[in-house]
Amino acid sequence: MAAEYGFTKIIVGVDGSEASVEALRQAQVLAGPMNAEVEAIACWEFPQMYDGYVIMGIDGFEENARKTLDEAVSRAFGPQTPDNVRTRLIKGEPKSSLIEAGKTADMLVVGRRGRGGFGGLLLGSVSSSLIAQATCPVLVVHAPQD
Repeated sequence: MAAEYGFTKIIVGVDGSEASVEALRQAQVLAGPMNAEVEAIACWEFPQMYDGYVIMGIDGFEENARKTLDEAVSRAFGPQTPDNVRTRLIKGEPKSSLIEAGKTADMLVVGRRGRGGFGGLLLGSVSSSLIAQATCPVLVVHAPQD
């Protein structure tokens, strides 16, 4: 059925924000009727001054990214993750990593953090980059309003 609609894979960028959790939910809503796969991706990288972090005893960047990804999936779907949802960690900068991952996807879905005021009129840097450079459609999701 997915081929009938042309969608087999939707990639979601996850950073742990409420908007990215909502992006996961919305991607699942879209994927369900098409029997498409949802791939939740979290990106991580070592800071530029990594040696300074090591000296200070700060590490676990990959582990923290995994924890953030797992918690976001749990917040989005509860204890029972849908069968079509997969997770993946990518070592790399989020903009370029998601643009690259989007080359094998039918759609990219990302959250947008609202800042209010004039800043709220602007998209975040990751979502702006994806809109400008991705080779597939991009859906930018707002965090749910209370």
